Amino acid sequence: MVRSAIFNKILSEINIKEQDLLLDDTSLIEQSCMMIGLLQEVLIGFKEQVHTDGFVDTSQEIEFFKEVKPVVLGKLIYYNNVYRIETTCPVRGGKLYRNYFEGQLKLLKQNNVSKLDMDFYRYYRSGRTDKDAEYFLREQVHLATVLDSFYFEMDKKYSTYYDHLVARFIAQDYTYNYLLSRIDPEIPVNFGSQDIPDDLQWTGTKNALIELIYALYISGVLSHGKIGVRKMSLIFQNLFKISLGDIHHAFHRMKDRSGKRTLFIDQLKDSLEQYMDKSL
Repeated sequence: MVRSAIFNKILSEINIKEQDLLLDDTSLIEQSCMMIGLLQEVLIGFKEQVHTDGFVDTSQEIEFFKEVKPVVLGKLIYYNNVYRIETTCPVRGGKLYRNYFEGQLKLLKQNNVSKLDMDFYRYYRSGRTDKDAEYFLREQVHLATVLDSFYFEMDKKYSTYYDHLVARFIAQDYTYNYLLSRIDPEIPVNFGSQDIPDDLQWTGTKNALIELIYALYISGVLSHGKIGVRKMSLIFQNLFKISLGDIHHAFHRMKDRSGKRTLFIDQLKDSLEQYMDKSL
């Protein structure tokens, strides 16, 4: 039988591979090629396992088609988008380069996948679960709601219409943030109308914040390690209204520091221990 722990282990291995490629300073084109191959293999393995072993119960089937397969497929769609965009973009820098990515962002907005089924999009984004059996069990699609012809070509034993939609939502989010970072990495991204105090600001150095971001990213403590370092960086820049520039190269400069390389993390540890000692 299919076990959730097996799927979770595979998702963790995918995240580790992404981290390794990022820290090795792999180009986006190389990274995309490698990840496309890996993710395709994972999906093929999932398919064979589902066909052979099935699921323990309907709750596990829902979990797979809502939480597991869409993550892998969404990343596959995303990396395919990145590879396509990067291999056809003009030389880096200049107005032509910026216009190209602005045009790609405009196309992404025009082809917003949420338009395919706005009711389901709201359902998924709100975190509801009351209709999961309708959306994420196989053979449950009401044909009147199907707007994409790809559904009729699906392997119905391995797919639902809605697991594919979730994958496309995920890919759209990743692609949106990737394009924003290409257009202007200096501009923080607005992730919503959070009630952030106007006087909230980062008063440490930029390198300290970058060090913290990478520490949180590598440890996998945010969103079970499913959030990428670029997106995490954009969130922190938006939160503190600060521009961090190219955090990837800044991090590699930290690796070449003489003496202690984790200056800020060490400082945090020392400050916390001193506070604890005073509280005794």
